[in-house]
Amino acid sequence: MLKHTQNSDCAKRAGRFLLQGLNHLLWPAVCLSCCEAIGETDDGLCRGCWGELLTFTAGDYCRRCGRDVSRFGMVNGACPDCHGQEFFFDRIARAGVYGGALQKMTVAFKNGRTELSQILGRLANSALQGGGFHDDIELLVPVPLHWSRRLVRGYNQSQVLSKTLIHERARIDTNLARIRRTKSQPTMASPAARARNVAGAFAVRYRHGFAGRTVCLVDDIKTTGATLNECARVLKEAGASRIFALVLAVAGQQID
Repeated sequence: MLKHTQNSDCAKRAGRFLLQGLNHLLWPAVCLSCCEAIGETDDGLCRGCWGELLTFTAGDYCRRCGRDVSRFGMVNGACPDCHGQEFFFDRIARAGVYGGALQKMTVAFKNGRTELSQILGRLANSALQGGGFHDDIELLVPVPLHWSRRLVRGYNQSQVLSKTLIHERARIDTNLARIRRTKSQPTMASPAARARNVAGAFAVRYRHGFAGRTVCLVDDIKTTGATLNECARVLKEAGASRIFALVLAVAGQQID
């Protein structure tokens, strides 16, 4: 009986190896970013893209605005660019800088390449773990798209990203809605124009559950922070006690 079981297990393993070999022959593994051929142990990206991605996800940053800054350049918990600015969110965590492989993957992710969520989700989870507010979060709130944009795109990339986040008790809450279709933020020339563009564009749904809760906004890219700030302002007005933010990449800064 024991010999029969061992033979059966060997046959199953041989079958799996044969199937894996056939799959690799018919559908060879390619890098999710650049589509170069990779090995099965490369974990989704080629070595070049992994190296570039790690370059753009390294370094210290300001926990108020997310921009690159040395830890020795912080004054009272903020970088020089933050002083004098009004933030409605309490702190931010980021995966990296908007450039190189991270920029390429983030743009592709919001333009149909949802399979990139397996890599980007891993980066987002690392950022969340190191952000200093992981254990405080009660609700994960993806920055919403207007219904017309979601209809065309087919999904909200921030909500897809939220679903990759690993948290013991925080749940995704979609009771923050975009009630006005705004112009694309990259077309706005200045921070003031971006702020005007999103002013009044968000609202909470009737019978929301934000009052007294600690919320983490989730988005793909932060440039000036106008969208995150407006979302946070609305949530604070709805009674949220504390609001944090998590983004894949922070743009609008010098990249060496």
